[in-house]
Amino acid sequence: MLTEREVSSSWRNLFKDRNLSDETFAKAEALLEELRPESPLRHRLGGELEELRKLAVAK
Repeated sequence: MLTEREVSSSWRNLFKDRNLSDETFAKAEALLEELRPESPLRHRLGGELEELRKLAVAK
């Protein structure tokens, strides 16, 4: 299991090039799974992921 710091860093690296592919979303989901269900970071990143999916669909 990764720490919140590791997940946060990996999340930034994953989306820094703004590539919103299915592979990117799958990796993001895997990162979320590394966090405890009650983690505030998990809830925040889950919300960001939903917004990013909406942006990808709108394009």
